[in-house]
Amino acid sequence: MPLTARIESLRKRHTEIEQQLHAEESSPAQDEVKISKLKRDKLNLKDEIAKLTEEQDKAA
Repeated sequence: MPLTARIESLRKRHTEIEQQLHAEESSPAQDEVKISKLKRDKLNLKDEIAKLTEEQDKAA
């Protein structure tokens, strides 16, 4: 998968997790374990996006 496509895929997944997180935080019966996992996943994606974007910028 080309780098640009990979970054776009990660951004899409990041947005999906953000929406899931918002829905879970808005829920009256919040699952703190699920919220923590979503936050951790979202942060990991953000870090990977930043790393790949930096690599892409260096290659350009």
